[in-house]
Amino acid sequence: MREVLIADDHPLFRDALKRAVLKALPDALLREADSVPALQTLIDQYPDADLLLLDLHMPGASGFSTLAHVRGQYPGLPIIVVSAHEESQVMARAIAHGASGYIPKSVPVETIVGAVQAVLDGDVWLPPGSVGPEKSLPPGEADAAARVADLTPQQFRVLTMIAEGLLNKQIAYDLGVSEATVKAHMTAIMRKLGVSNRTQVALLANHLALERDVMPGHDTYAS
Repeated sequence: MREVLIADDHPLFRDALKRAVLKALPDALLREADSVPALQTLIDQYPDADLLLLDLHMPGASGFSTLAHVRGQYPGLPIIVVSAHEESQVMARAIAHGASGYIPKSVPVETIVGAVQAVLDGDVWLPPGSVGPEKSLPPGEADAAARVADLTPQQFRVLTMIAEGLLNKQIAYDLGVSEATVKAHMTAIMRKLGVSNRTQVALLANHLALERDVMPGHDTYAS
């Protein structure tokens, strides 16, 4: 029996994904998450899942960072990105980051069914008429993805909050921990990312934003 994880914060679209998966796999067991923290808990509970359908814009997500992190932590889990973005470049970057498919949210249920079946058969699926996937990422983006993949789930949560501009006090409140714990996470994050300050942490995270020119002119972030 196949086990499928669905991570999307919109209940109506989550229902559409569930209907599509059950048409492709009538006996599938479906598990749902509506945020990145909930997804991390879900994957920890079901590490042998057969497929993950991942929205790029859930709470706690920032561009391709969640895809890069999950891909690094669970390399054997096939991932289909679902997104409202329909630009060929965004689709190609998702595949280059390790996704096995990309489903625009505008496609009908039958198309989602075909995408799920194709990926479970071992294929890479992109919408008909889209350009082929990029063979590689720009060096800065590939390096950022590799470093983010090495973070623990809690360190990744702190990273995304830093990228959102939250202060240590706000992060500590949201996570229910002390500021000293947040500072300890910061130290570990900077060590793993190879940077020396908070600004460089945010800059590295921005390499994984959906828009490649989020931080123009800043291609070097490591100390």
